[in-house]
Order: sequence, then C-alpha cells, then structure tokens
Amino acid sequence: MTYDNKRLTVREWAKEDQPREKLLKNGASTLSDAELIAILMRVGTKGESVLDLSKKLLAQVDNDLDELARRGAKQLMKIDGIKQAKAVAIMAALELGKRRQLNEIKKKVKITSSADAYNLIAPLLMDLPHEEFWVLFLNQANVVMSREQLSQGGITGTVVDARMIFGKALEAQATSIILVHNHPSGNLRPSQADLDITRKLKAGGKLLDIKVLDHLIIAGKGYYSLADEGQM
Repeated sequence: MTYDNKRLTVREWAKEDQPREKLLKNGASTLSDAELIAILMRVGTKGESVLDLSKKLLAQVDNDLDELARRGAKQLMKIDGIKQAKAVAIMAALELGKRRQLNEIKKKVKITSSADAYNLIAPLLMDLPHEEFWVLFLNQANVVMSREQLSQGGITGTVVDARMIFGKALEAQATSIILVHNHPSGNLRPSQADLDITRKLKAGGKLLDIKVLDHLIIAGKGYYSLADEGQM
C-alpha cells in the first residue's frame, strides 16, 4: 500500500517530515517558508493539511514574504481555511521579524554609506501603502542619535515642513541629517517635487550649519540615493 502525503494529516507523516520535528532536530533555518508558516497556523482544514494550506497562502502572494507582510488580517482571511487566529499568528510573526531588524537603532549605528541608512529604516517604510517622510538625526561622528517621522500622506505624496525638520534637528543638536521617504507605487525614481524639496532643505541647512547628507527613496526592497546619484 502506498501513501500520498497530500491525503494525510501532518501528524500521520513520518516524524522526520513533520515541520515541528524538523525544526527541533535541524534548526529553523532548514525549513522552507511554507513549513515555517505551517507551524504558525498549527492545523489545516478538513481535507487539507496545514502544509498544503500554507503553500496555498504563499501562492496567493507569489511566494513573496514582503507581499505577505503587506496583507492585513481581512485580506488573509479571504483565503479559504484561514480564520482570524491563523491570520493574527502570521501577522504577529512578520511584525516580530520587522522589529528585530529595527532593533539596530538601539545601538549606536554609524552611517558610512547609503546602504547603512537604508538598512536602518527600510523595515519601517518598505511595506506601507501610503507615503511617509522620516529624518535620521546624526552627530559629528555620523552616528545616528534618533529618527523621527515628520509626516504621513496618501498614496502619491506627503507634506514636508522645513521648519519642523530643522527645529527638531536643533533640538537634537544634530550636525547632519538624512532625509527618507517611500514610494508605495514601487517607482524608485525621484519626482521633481522630491528634487525641489531636497535642494530647499540643503540650502536651509547651510544657513544653520546642518548638513543634509542624503535623501533616500524607498520602494519595496530597493532604494534610490540622491547623494549616490550626484543629485545633492
């Protein structure tokens, strides 16, 4: 007699094939995305194993975890077999992953390149469906002292107040700043408005002896640095 794993519950599989057993024996890094999500969801549905349900969920987002992170509970629950408890478990796990990345700000991070700045703030912006404008405040040694959201807008733009930016920079005793905002559209190229506000802020910074080192545009997993592209 032969058995098809698709027709068996996970508990009926060989121990070495069960996601939880594999994790305990070999470590979490050895599991596939589907197996890790299966552990979060715990059980499948009648006629569908939890691993099959996990694979179906990933297929809905083209196996892209970043796209999965952008889905809210209501969107996840539209998939047959995923109820509130499963949706909440998935969202909580993805949020923990994001917070682990953001934990770096608690350490004194020195910015030596645009990539350093991107890695420090990207988890906050890469999955958002709307635009936000943030500023990194640095000291003389280019160490990030703080970061702050300055505005939040819609899908196509957000308002930037130069007085607020420099007021907070002076309050933080920052000697330089890095501007950051996201493009929910996925387009990395700066708009004319992006270029104009960068020039305006750079000119204002000179009057206050506060350097504007860069302006990053974040879209998905990528970014565009105006400084790297010679547009500062």
